[in-house]
Amino acid sequence: MKKFLAIALAALMLFAFAACGDKTNTDAKTNTDAAPAAALVKLIDIQLSSEEYAFGVDKAQPELLADVNAFIEKILGDGTFEAICNKYLGSGDGEKVGVASAEFDASKDQLIVATNAEFAPFEYKDGELYYGIDMEVAALLAAELGKELVIDNMDFDAVCLSVGQHKCDIAIAGLSVNAEREESVTFTVPYYKSAQKIIVKADDTRFDACTTAEDVDAVLGALAEGTKIGAQAGTTGELYIKGSDAFGFDPIANAEAVTYDSAALATTDLINGRVDFVIVDADPAAAIVSTVNG
Repeated sequence: MKKFLAIALAALMLFAFAACGDKTNTDAKTNTDAAPAAALVKLIDIQLSSEEYAFGVDKAQPELLADVNAFIEKILGDGTFEAICNKYLGSGDGEKVGVASAEFDASKDQLIVATNAEFAPFEYKDGELYYGIDMEVAALLAAELGKELVIDNMDFDAVCLSVGQHKCDIAIAGLSVNAEREESVTFTVPYYKSAQKIIVKADDTRFDACTTAEDVDAVLGALAEGTKIGAQAGTTGELYIKGSDAFGFDPIANAEAVTYDSAALATTDLINGRVDFVIVDADPAAAIVSTVNG
């Protein structure tokens, strides 16, 4: 059983997901609904933070920044972005479009996008094609600019660094805006709102009485020493555990952050009892819970 779960979750990002919530922040909900009998994990549907996603542009390319900002405002205003989101969130309306990456060629006019394709529903792979909200937007952006799209898939904590070192033109990877990342990139106008949420085992009751973020903070503040919390390396979830001046997060007392290449792998260890719970962005969290329990 454990081997099956590990394989299933490691392959999690190969599939399209319908997340449980809508694509904007919602009010906190009481966690009193009983988990389905077959459920392995559940989502604590309370937002622990308020964040905005943006693209990170090479500081040496101010013209690209201006072009991307104009493009974002266009797709937000004409309904294009909403239509893409609807494919992956909520209603699931519309056909998901696989995005192919060209090979890098310095002689061609290309847009080189840094991403981490382990973050459904924003970016993930199925075979050689990329899927997700961000990837469909990246394809439209490249077409708008008249450039060939090259997707450079890498560890998440290298995404901003690669742009800062001028190896890539732009980071499109579900990036929450913060001051530390702004040292490497120039952020565009925001295009999406997100928050951190907690995944626990289905039979974990410690957060069931919580209705607000303050209630969750009280539970987190009373954790036993040595509590292990899983998160994807380099993400806001890891920073929420360890503390971050850039986000205004205090470290969680008595907690140890255990980091993984993806939140799906962290959830594997949650199921197998190696971490106590997982902290991850809201929509990826909903996708993981839906897929694991389904």
